[in-house]
Amino acid sequence: MRVLVVKRDKLGDLLLTTPVLAHVKSVRPDIELHLLANDYNAWVAIDHPALTRTWIYPRVKHDGRVRIGAALAHLPLVWNLRRAKFDWAIALGGDESHRAVKRAMATGAKRVVAYAQNPARYGPRLTDPLPPPVVGHETARMMALFAPLGIAAPARLPEPAYRCLPDAAALARAWLAERGLARDRYIVVGLGARRVNRQPTPEQVGRWARHFHDTWGLATILTWTPGTRDNPLYPGDDAAAEEVLAQGSPHVLPYRGTLRGVLGLIGSARVSVVPDSGLMHFAAASPGGVVGLFAHDPTQSVPASRWAPLGARAVQLEAKPAVSDLSDETIFAAVAPFATWSGFER
Repeated sequence: MRVLVVKRDKLGDLLLTTPVLAHVKSVRPDIELHLLANDYNAWVAIDHPALTRTWIYPRVKHDGRVRIGAALAHLPLVWNLRRAKFDWAIALGGDESHRAVKRAMATGAKRVVAYAQNPARYGPRLTDPLPPPVVGHETARMMALFAPLGIAAPARLPEPAYRCLPDAAALARAWLAERGLARDRYIVVGLGARRVNRQPTPEQVGRWARHFHDTWGLATILTWTPGTRDNPLYPGDDAAAEEVLAQGSPHVLPYRGTLRGVLGLIGSARVSVVPDSGLMHFAAASPGGVVGLFAHDPTQSVPASRWAPLGARAVQLEAKPAVSDLSDETIFAAVAPFATWSGFER
């Protein structure tokens, strides 16, 4: 049986797919699993042992601009996907995605599975529509899409799997060496969050960094999304980061490099303290683990539990109504087991 998984979301979303891939392959080793992902996120799972092949399509829209060449590149890709003659195509996501459904149907697979509120809008090519779930973690929601294939969810899914890429690890090693900082002797604190209420304040970061150093001898590496807050596509955190750095703390080291470098630093951190984001899920899958920061927003219908970090070394803190309302004591209590535990090898 040949199955194509269609995944067009962001990096963290694709990382949360890896437990599903691992379980499907473990219970049905006869299945030939393929992944269709874009040129931004495909690297997250490209070497996953459950996959026979990863198909990559270029994003037509990037940074608000249409790439004509990318649109033309879709034509031969669709042709080759149809020639592969998939038995199943699954629009793998925890909710309905019109674009993912249409992309799955375009592969010409014999049967197509997807969440759909109104299946009639897609026509007969959507052979196995399922009602969108209203509860459950994102990974469990994706797992449920394999029910039409006769594959049930396990009592407990495997944890997300991520192997730090060699170039990311090399970037981190070089950056740390330039500053005389050893691996495992720092905590990554992130500011990046689409909503301000999910961010720690500059004052909080300053107090946390001082405590991390004075109590455990750990430095703080500050990461953030570059740019301005009013960017509609990718709201940036430059202003908040500058407020942190203006405090002049010798224990806060700003990282202004690439995303790959951030992932490399997370991979060798004692622990990461970051808001709900893709980075949070990578940190949860790293040896050090994560303290994920959430904020309850009564205007949003999606509960924090849907995107909670998964893993043996993952902790979720939810504030009401903003992360700024979390007490320092709450943060320090959550970080303490990570900061004082040295039982893992790197």
